Amino acid sequence: MPDFDLIIVGTGSGNSLPSPANEHQKIAIVEKGTFGGTCINVGCIPTKMFVHTADVARSFSEASRLSLTGELKDVDWKDIQRRVFADRIDPISESGAAYRAGDETPNITLFEGAARFVGPRTFQIDDGPTITGTNIVLATGGRPRIHPALADVRYRTNEDIMRLDELPESLIVVGGGIVAVEFAAMFSGLGTQVTLINRSDKLLRKLDADISEAFTTQAKQQWTNHLGRTITAAQETADGQISLTLDDGTTVTGQEVLVAMGRVNNSDTLDCEKGGVNTKENGRIEVDKYGRTSADGVWALGDACNDFELKHVANAEARVVAHNLAHPDDLRKFNHDVVPSGVFTHPQIGVVGMTEQEARETGRPITVKIQKYGDVAYGWAMEDTTGFCKVIADRNTGEILGAHIIGPEASSLIQCFVTAMAFGINARDFAEKQYWPHPALTELVENALLGLDLEN
Repeated sequence: MPDFDLIIVGTGSGNSLPSPANEHQKIAIVEKGTFGGTCINVGCIPTKMFVHTADVARSFSEASRLSLTGELKDVDWKDIQRRVFADRIDPISESGAAYRAGDETPNITLFEGAARFVGPRTFQIDDGPTITGTNIVLATGGRPRIHPALADVRYRTNEDIMRLDELPESLIVVGGGIVAVEFAAMFSGLGTQVTLINRSDKLLRKLDADISEAFTTQAKQQWTNHLGRTITAAQETADGQISLTLDDGTTVTGQEVLVAMGRVNNSDTLDCEKGGVNTKENGRIEVDKYGRTSADGVWALGDACNDFELKHVANAEARVVAHNLAHPDDLRKFNHDVVPSGVFTHPQIGVVGMTEQEARETGRPITVKIQKYGDVAYGWAMEDTTGFCKVIADRNTGEILGAHIIGPEASSLIQCFVTAMAFGINARDFAEKQYWPHPALTELVENALLGLDLEN
């Protein structure tokens, strides 16, 4: 007889699986790190609290374009940390763990430690107990990837950079993806001298080419970039600085180094093969369209198995897995059809669907419209000269294939396109069969749609 009806490994989106539907079951939750997972503790939530603070700080230096004179007198780093962590994040994590371990959820047992398979549907927790489960859900997420050249020097990741004792005077960011540019914008906005090193000659190179190029250009005005460069050596100097040597002989020195080179899947800590769980070449756990792994009774969700690395995708998959556990004869599929993402850097970016290159590679007749913020009424009010919305559609059918926005509130504006794409509303109908409040910023979306060269 298994010890538990359900074992959940990971307390990010996995923590949402216990519900009234399974409160009669005996459930184990296993967490090796801080309860709540990446998003609440070291990812989405605290970073955006810092990002918004940095955006407000930056607004002082940008006030002149609105005929205002502003001055930022001080950044109280310790009080920012208090507001973010002591007042918000840490109590949420602590109360979540206490709730799962307490009398209010008597059917749940919380295990603190790393789970690894020692047999089919059987885990050992660290060097301690061995537990078995009828069903198992792997929601184990990932961890920061570390550059081998930095192994012997002091470095930071997203997991500790926000808890530094003081705001660094200088910071080297290694990487050019989402995490890298969000932290680069955050720290530069708060007054740190930021230097970014990236092996690609473009930042955010996986995004649409026009977005990547525009952002790379604007980033050069905010911090120092060494693009198309790799690190060949690293050392700590006598005064405690970190010195990095690049492949062109350049030396870059900073008070702190942030490694933001992507993520490594935590499946390698699970001994998956002993549990009969197959993994892909990239380390992610292999699942079918319902979230089932190769092992009977073992499921996976979120960053453990998908390539998106997005909290909203993990949450959606958790809802599917929860349903499938409760209704094994009525399985639902994961839905990855229209997945948006936001990049909370400066300027903000929102994307959904295909890039222009991907759309053209389909062979379909394509029409593209780029609408500038500065050509709509609220864009005038903001005196925005760099932001734009790019929409890509099928010329014959009007189907919206992709949308990409760079500029203020981009992560919110992109939802307009998500709605149209998810419900199959063609571009012409979406633009013309509803009102768009004038002169709101949503006219950026309306005008982009109206500007498409459609057959009908």
